[in-house]
Amino acid sequence: MIDVAMAIMDPDNLFLRYAFIMGGLAAISFGIIGTFVTIKRIGYLAGAISHSVFGGIGLALFLQVNAGLTWFDPILGAVLAAITAAVIVGLVSLHAKEREDTIIGTLWAVGMASGILLIDMTPGYFNLSSYLFGDILLISGKDLLFVGCLDAIVLGLSILFFNQFFSVCFDNEFTALRGINTTFFYLLLLILTALTVVLLVRVVGIVLVIALLTIPPAIASFYAKRLWQMMLFSILLCAAFTWAGLGISYAFSLSSGPAIIVLSGAVYLVLIVIHKVLKS
Repeated sequence: MIDVAMAIMDPDNLFLRYAFIMGGLAAISFGIIGTFVTIKRIGYLAGAISHSVFGGIGLALFLQVNAGLTWFDPILGAVLAAITAAVIVGLVSLHAKEREDTIIGTLWAVGMASGILLIDMTPGYFNLSSYLFGDILLISGKDLLFVGCLDAIVLGLSILFFNQFFSVCFDNEFTALRGINTTFFYLLLLILTALTVVLLVRVVGIVLVIALLTIPPAIASFYAKRLWQMMLFSILLCAAFTWAGLGISYAFSLSSGPAIIVLSGAVYLVLIVIHKVLKS
């Protein structure tokens, strides 16, 4: 790890410093939204949103090449697809209980398939591994600005509507009886989840997005007694896993996204065993 620290200090390794800064900034959104996703138990919805993102990425690449819309960045396409998917899965989960799993599973598959087909119809070669499995080492200054803005939005709305989000996550029916618009706040929570998922795609990719969104809050739940404590612990854990995973991937020439996920998953499994032993 000493070599990694020296590499970060090297002026020629700006990309590595950007990656570590990204890990710290991204942990804020991951920890807050991941906590809501975990306690609400909507990880499957986040999974559907994350895989729908690929459709937006494919559409953006298609329009860039075939329609000359060079301004239509893949991240913009990902954001639009994620928000659209969030609204759809949110309305489905609220109003189509009988076929919820089927509809969400269909959206999950169609999002991925449509992205692949759009890329097939786009001339040229595209490296899709960075979208599927992430590559935090490709982060740019513009990406850091995007993350900073997202953190401000997530943090601001979470503080402003903390009680409403808390109520929607724990007792939706009682919240509705108190006159709070549960549909609005549930959809708002899913939209924030969608934006965070787009950010996660840059770090660990579409395939691995659920793990980093749920593992830190799951570990934090072992030790936190209040929701804000769970969020704080999740932020710290997410930053630690991202930085440690980056260090491991750089030191051993491994893919950064899978390294982050394997590390966090291993720690989670070990802590589960320890937690069970201590309780028995």
